[in-house]
Amino acid sequence: MTTLDVVESAIGPAFVAKLAERAREAEELRRLPAATLADLAESGFTDLLVPARYGGLQAEFPAILDPVRRMAHGCASSAWTIGFYALHNWMLALFDEQAQAEAFTTRPFLAPAPLAPTGRALPADGGVRLSGRWSWATGVMDANWIMVGALCGPDDAIYPALALLPADQISVEDVWHTDGMRATGSNDVVISDVFVPEHRLVRVVDIYSGTAPGAVLHDATTYRWPMVPALALLAAMPALGSAERAAETYAERLSERVIAYEGVKQKDKPAAQSHLGEAEVRLRALRGLLADTVGEIQDVVAAGDPVSRNARGQARLAASHIVHESQAVIALLLGSSGASAHFLNNPLQRLKRDVDVLSGHVIFDYDTSRELAGALSIGMKISPVAMV
Repeated sequence: MTTLDVVESAIGPAFVAKLAERAREAEELRRLPAATLADLAESGFTDLLVPARYGGLQAEFPAILDPVRRMAHGCASSAWTIGFYALHNWMLALFDEQAQAEAFTTRPFLAPAPLAPTGRALPADGGVRLSGRWSWATGVMDANWIMVGALCGPDDAIYPALALLPADQISVEDVWHTDGMRATGSNDVVISDVFVPEHRLVRVVDIYSGTAPGAVLHDATTYRWPMVPALALLAAMPALGSAERAAETYAERLSERVIAYEGVKQKDKPAAQSHLGEAEVRLRALRGLLADTVGEIQDVVAAGDPVSRNARGQARLAASHIVHESQAVIALLLGSSGASAHFLNNPLQRLKRDVDVLSGHVIFDYDTSRELAGALSIGMKISPVAMV
């Protein structure tokens, strides 16, 4: 079997159906249900991007995208969490060899990665001492490791880096009381004066450019993908999958719903047909944009060339546009579904709430994404710490 056959077998319709069955429970728990975690461990999906030397499938990076998109047909919040667990296995593969050897002994490796550098790491013998507080730690309730962004080094030579440490060295603050994406359990993390050895640090500039230690250590294009396009495109998949599921749900309801005070089925209304047609063509366009963006980056890394900042900016914009349009498609269909669509047993309302919250991720700031892509396309200078 090929790698994609393995993934298709593990993350197939049955897996997605179980996510759908547990979507309400996951919302109420504000974390993934234990049964979902057990299914995930059995599937081996988190090993998809793990290097072969550590027993992983070492798939091409784009192999992660379609399964996460399909998972969102069951539960966007669960798809987001599972997708990031798998992505963070890829991020671990960018670290120093010693760090990978230590952390990949834990399987499945489940690590949140709040990237904002809201921690401070001061030099210490053989590493740094790290303190700080981080928000948006997706999946932290079931974490066994964690990666956090921090400002490292002395005050006169600070550099941003990611720090890797075991989850038993952190404290979790229960703050995740939201109206959407509830199953992600994205609570706050507090770290107080914890020693992190040097080999468990990787500089953000190297991760952004695709030149982190793992890019040389592993003989695979997978680990030469730059982080921002990888993160943005992966994170857009639950939105796209949710919009696809919204279109399917809307189409299913058309033959059942009778319009109040008219006595006709909604499927016979030209406006309803038009809304469905519009949704479908917009989704086709998004899938085309995704394929084009992924293909361009894959061609560059396969040739052994660095991915330019311009290309990285365009990839972030593509991901932002996918989320922006997916959000709009769901709103269009929900608005055409009547008041009954807002009952909690109707999946359309959950799809909208989840994607509305998802769209607030900093990587999807539509104005910033367009501004950065436009500036880079005409050769203007942008901030050296801009997220591209």
